[in-house]
Amino acid sequence: MNIIEVKDLSFAYNGEEVLKNISFGVKRGDFTGLLGPNGSGKTTLIKLVLGLLKAENGSVKLFGQDISRFKDWSKIGYLEQKATPPKLMPLTAFDVARLGLLSTKKMPRIFNAEDNRLTNEIMAQTKCLDYKDKLFSELSGGQQQRVLLARTLINKPSLIILDEPSTALDSSSRENLFEMISEINKGSDTAVLVITHDIADIGKYVNNFIILDKELIFCGDKREFCRSKKVTDYFGPYTPHLMDHLHSEDSCPFKESHEHH
Repeated sequence: MNIIEVKDLSFAYNGEEVLKNISFGVKRGDFTGLLGPNGSGKTTLIKLVLGLLKAENGSVKLFGQDISRFKDWSKIGYLEQKATPPKLMPLTAFDVARLGLLSTKKMPRIFNAEDNRLTNEIMAQTKCLDYKDKLFSELSGGQQQRVLLARTLINKPSLIILDEPSTALDSSSRENLFEMISEINKGSDTAVLVITHDIADIGKYVNNFIILDKELIFCGDKREFCRSKKVTDYFGPYTPHLMDHLHSEDSCPFKESHEHH
C-alpha cells in the first residue's frame, strides 16, 4: 500500500492551471525527492496532499484513506517552507520542539513529564539538546532548523514531508541536515518526501525522484531516473551536471556520452 497515492490531480489559481494530471505514489521506507524550478507547483502539490488546498480534479489518499476522511495527522510530520514558531511569547528551543505534541492533546492542552522526556529524546536525536534552554529567536539558522525538525519528528511520524528544508543554510549545515534525515529514514522505515529545486542537496540520499513542472516530467527510482530519456530531454545540456550529484552506482549513459565528446 502507498502511504501517499495521488491520481490525476489538477489545480488552478484564478483560472491559471498550476498542476495538470499529476499521478504518483510514495511507499513506506521511500526517500523521495520532489524537484522542479520555482513556480513549478511543488508547494501547491504538497498543500493538496496535506488537504490545505482542495483539488479540482483527481484524488489524494493518505495511508489508503481518501484525504476528505483522513484524520490521523500525527502520522505525518510536515516542515513547511520558512517555518516559524508563534511570535506571541519568547519561546526556548525546548518550547518550540515540544509544540509538535499539541496536535495529539485534548483540551486542556497541558504538557506532562512524559512529554518533556519525549522532547529531550528527539532533541538529542536531532542534535539540538545542547541549546534547548536558549531562546529560539537567538539561535543561528542551522540551529533553528534542527529545532524545527525536532518539532516535526516528535510524534514519530510514518511520513515526513519537508518543503525546501535547507533554504538559507550553509553547505555544511545542509549536509548535516540531510544526513540526519537519511538516518531516520533508514533506521525506522519512515517515508521521506523532500521538496527542493537543487538536486545537489539530496542526490546521494534519495532512492526515488519526482520531477515536476506543472506536469509530471518523471516519477521513478534512481536507476530509471539515470536512464530516462524524459529526464535528458527536459534538462538538455544540464543533464550531465545533474547526474554528477546522484552518487549512483548505476552507469549514466547521458553523462558518459557527454564525456566522450
